[in-house]
Amino acid sequence: MREKEGSISLKMAGQKSPDSVDTAVNMRLESQPEGWVFTPDVFFDLGSRRAVDMALARQLRRGNIRRLARGIYDRPKTHPQLGLLSPSVEAIAEALRGRDAIRLQPSGAYAANLLGLSGQVPMRVVFLTDGISRHVRIGQREIVLKQTTPRNMATAGRVSGTVIQALRWLGAQHVDDGAINALKQRLNDEDKRTLLKDIRHAPAWIGKLIRIIADETGV
Repeated sequence: MREKEGSISLKMAGQKSPDSVDTAVNMRLESQPEGWVFTPDVFFDLGSRRAVDMALARQLRRGNIRRLARGIYDRPKTHPQLGLLSPSVEAIAEALRGRDAIRLQPSGAYAANLLGLSGQVPMRVVFLTDGISRHVRIGQREIVLKQTTPRNMATAGRVSGTVIQALRWLGAQHVDDGAINALKQRLNDEDKRTLLKDIRHAPAWIGKLIRIIADETGV
């Protein structure tokens, strides 16, 4: 009798039972590819926060998901030879971007690596953001969200923002013909048009380099 009364109370309150939330969470997880990085808020449409937390705890016990850091999980991906793989920086950044409704702009050595100007993936990856500054450590890697000025975020999410930040990191003294030619070859015509459109957001010395990279007369 009490069990029926409890079920009726849940229905009257418009709440889902823990079992139904668990099933819904499991179905959504299975619909995502291995390597998917997520935060609990992507399930909050399925039930209360408490019910979702309980469902995720069960998924953890079953080994279906992995806790990367506080409030960050992934659906583990395994390689036949390498074993359990670490999630990509991009996947982690996307999860944080979605959770906090912020913009992120790769900067420093990471921006240079994305453009092929540096062959080393840094263990400390820095993103500029219009949100609050924070540090997230996942294994040996540290992801830093660094609050910055509106000017630095004006080109966030566009190739021009990554180019500007990569050139800032290299510094005027270290941008040689090799770097210029590498960017010329890597960027397509649409990328170069975007660079020229956003040139007003770059320091003067980077603006001059952008004109060379974009080959202004030919774009």
